[in-house]
Amino acid sequence: MSEPAIGSEPDAAMMAGPETLARFLETADESVLDGVFSTGDLVILENFPPHVFTGQDGLAHWRGLMARHVGAMVELRHVFGPAQDFVRTGDTVYFSLPTQWTGLRDGKPFDEHGGWSFVLHLDDERWRIRSYGWSVTRFVQ
Repeated sequence: MSEPAIGSEPDAAMMAGPETLARFLETADESVLDGVFSTGDLVILENFPPHVFTGQDGLAHWRGLMARHVGAMVELRHVFGPAQDFVRTGDTVYFSLPTQWTGLRDGKPFDEHGGWSFVLHLDDERWRIRSYGWSVTRFVQ
C-alpha cells in the first residue's frame, strides 16, 4: 500500500464527477450520470430515505428517487467552496466539498449549505465516484 499524499487538492479530472453530479441535480437529466459512478461497490449517504444506498441496485434506486426529489425544485444552482481534507492513496482519493444550493421549492426560495464527502477511484483512466455522503449544515427557507 502506498503512502497517502495529503495536503494537495483535487485536479480537474477528479472534480469532473462531483461537477457532473451537481449538474444532474440542477437538471434532473439522468443521462449525464453515465460513467460517473464506479461500476464496483459503492455507497451513497443521503438526507432522504432510505438514507443508505449500496451497490449498483442502490445506485439505480437513488437515481430514481433523486430525479423526483430535484424535479420538485426550480432554478436549482450550486456553488462549491474550496476542497478540504484531500488525501490520495494510489488510485483512490478522498476530499470534502463545502456546497451551497439555492433555488425554489413549492414557490419559496431556499438556501442550503452543506458538505459532500467524496471517495473517488481511478477506473479505466477516469476518476469515478465510489462513495459520497451529503450533510446539511444550514437550511433557510
